[in-house]
Amino acid sequence: MPVTLRRRAWDWIATPLINVGPLQFGATHGDVVAALGGALAHETSGDNGRTGAEFRSIGVTAYYSDALSVGRLVCVAVDAFAGPRVSMNGSTLTGRPRSVVEQWTWDQTEIHDLSLIYTHVLDPVLAEFGLVIRAQHAGDAVFIRPVFIDRLADDVWSSVPSQEWKIS
Repeated sequence: MPVTLRRRAWDWIATPLINVGPLQFGATHGDVVAALGGALAHETSGDNGRTGAEFRSIGVTAYYSDALSVGRLVCVAVDAFAGPRVSMNGSTLTGRPRSVVEQWTWDQTEIHDLSLIYTHVLDPVLAEFGLVIRAQHAGDAVFIRPVFIDRLADDVWSSVPSQEWKIS
């Protein structure tokens, strides 16, 4: 059965280490909710001192440095099928085939003299951009669920909350 991607409600631009669309790294949960038009969030279990808020209607998961009441935005994951169309450096990342986006990562390393590393599950990482190119599966198809973090991704394992590694 062919994979159908939901029509995306928003086009967002990500600026490395600064923002993902209207979501600014360092923002409070209240700021994130306001930026998303008051969208309802479902709190997810935290680890390593982080707490997640899943905005299912938008296809975005926000991760905070601490409890929702006091934490600051440190990581944003965008669902490959239901999230906004997120672009960086003129190229759409969200929901595209892995092979296309992986080639884009290689191109970025040459254009910007960046390092390309791979995670334990073979997801490409542009450390200097704070960008992890996560794979999200739908049957045999693999599309991109970009994960953006607020700092250089030298230690991707501890920068990305463990609950994010469980999504495939």
